[in-house]
Amino acid sequence: MIHKYLPRIEFDSYDDFINNYKLNIPENFNFGFDIVDGWANDNPDKPAMVWCNSEGEERRFSFGELKKLTNKAANFFLSTGIKKGDSVMLILKRRYECWICMVALHKIGAICIPASIQLTTKDIVYRSNAASVKMIVSVKEEDIIKQIEGAIPDSPTIVSKAFVGNVVNANAELVDFNEGWVDFNIEYDKCSEVFDRPTGINATQNTDIMLMYFTSGTTGMPKMVKHDYTYPLGHITTAKYWQQVEDGGLHLTVADSGWAKFGWGKIYGQWICGAVQFVYDMEKFIPDDLMRTMEKYKLTTFCAPPTIYRFLIKEDLSKYDFSSLHHCSTAGEPLNPEVFNQFYQATGLKIMEGFGQSESTVLLATFKWLEPKIGSMGRPAPLYNMSIVDENGNNVEEGIEGNIVIRCNTEDKPAGLFGGYYRDEELTNKVWHDGFYNTGDVAWRDGDGYYWFIGRSDDVIKCSGYRIGPFEVESALLEHPSVLECAITAAPDPIRGQVVKATVVLAKTFKPSDELIKELQNHVKHVTAPYKYPRIVEFVDELPKTVSGKICRGQIREENMKK
Repeated sequence: MIHKYLPRIEFDSYDDFINNYKLNIPENFNFGFDIVDGWANDNPDKPAMVWCNSEGEERRFSFGELKKLTNKAANFFLSTGIKKGDSVMLILKRRYECWICMVALHKIGAICIPASIQLTTKDIVYRSNAASVKMIVSVKEEDIIKQIEGAIPDSPTIVSKAFVGNVVNANAELVDFNEGWVDFNIEYDKCSEVFDRPTGINATQNTDIMLMYFTSGTTGMPKMVKHDYTYPLGHITTAKYWQQVEDGGLHLTVADSGWAKFGWGKIYGQWICGAVQFVYDMEKFIPDDLMRTMEKYKLTTFCAPPTIYRFLIKEDLSKYDFSSLHHCSTAGEPLNPEVFNQFYQATGLKIMEGFGQSESTVLLATFKWLEPKIGSMGRPAPLYNMSIVDENGNNVEEGIEGNIVIRCNTEDKPAGLFGGYYRDEELTNKVWHDGFYNTGDVAWRDGDGYYWFIGRSDDVIKCSGYRIGPFEVESALLEHPSVLECAITAAPDPIRGQVVKATVVLAKTFKPSDELIKELQNHVKHVTAPYKYPRIVEFVDELPKTVSGKICRGQIREENMKK
């Protein structure tokens, strides 16, 4: 399928890739019809997805079957009153119905809003009103159903709700919330498996809103990131040239359907490239269970956030057979050198880093022609004209910190970049002006063109005239055997303005003590510049994180201000 959109697929070098990568975008591209149905029409038996869960259940789907199921779902949504331009919120975890619903909504032109199982009533009310959500489709689990029910009275745009699955509560009793709810699996199965591509005013246009993410920001209310129908095509670079998925190979990206990482690694670019989506629907992340499952199904490519890798290397990796695995990648936060080195020593696989946002596809990555520089985000993806600029928007020289920007306007943006924040022109103009989009991330570029992450602009610590990024200090701490996870943030100081604080989660066999604090401080002084050592060390049981697994440094900073 990829050959329809790339006149040239193979490249000899990174420079060849950057200079000669071209993307053909057809008029009225629709992922549901052009990719899912396209594969089904060409080869209906081609494997599309292998789904399994931690209870031992398994389902396999071909593209031919998915075409029929997504057509049924499209007819179901239409029967409930959903039409082109309506917003539908999906709270479906890793249920296979999520893929069916997303593709169906794309086919009818409705706006798909993936959401997390962790949402509270307040979160659902905010999202429903901000995006005029008309329908919610949720897993049938007691906790989230109650949150949705609590939100309904204050969410006047919601007119219908459906559930999938048949889940019991903590007391092993059947959860029964049928009043006003529709059983998706029963009702959509009654619908016709024929759904013709809409024409005229009902046909989707490339500039229509296809998908909307509420960013999991660490401060303030979430922003509504809107993506149009060309967004999936932007993920060809994500899947083919960074994650290196293979036609017919099983690919696993560890992500819940409520995360933007789902769009990065579990549907769009991978299916365009013909890869088989492998879905492990785990109730709880247990490193041994994940690796046993990867071994059993003989995965080909794997992508996970650094948090996952940090837990994997704490296991005995020699117990697992990873011989089928050809490529590993990571994104979400910079990868600490200790994690890279231990994983490489145990598996022989280099973890290739990537960088991007909910607002984009992969922007920077260690692509297939590049040797990884541990901790670097890699080099720019094609189609994105990227720079590092100072506070006045001027390009900075190599080695100088600045903001990562993409030079383009909203009207000529590349495929894969968002079209602005929904219903918030002021916020859009704040980050997108004077011919560039400011990502808000601070980095520097070395002589080889690799970008090095310093932090979000809010994360950089200013201590006695020094600018200190959290990543380098966190990496130093993670080299110490006592540290499982850590977060570096600023803490207020009457003399220095700010000082470096380390919030640390200890490995199992270690206990907090004043002696360990001194040991960690001295360790950082020896690994990196002494002025960067944490003057404050606090031990905690866990770090606050967003639903996408990123550390909430903003929340920790706010707590520091109160102390």
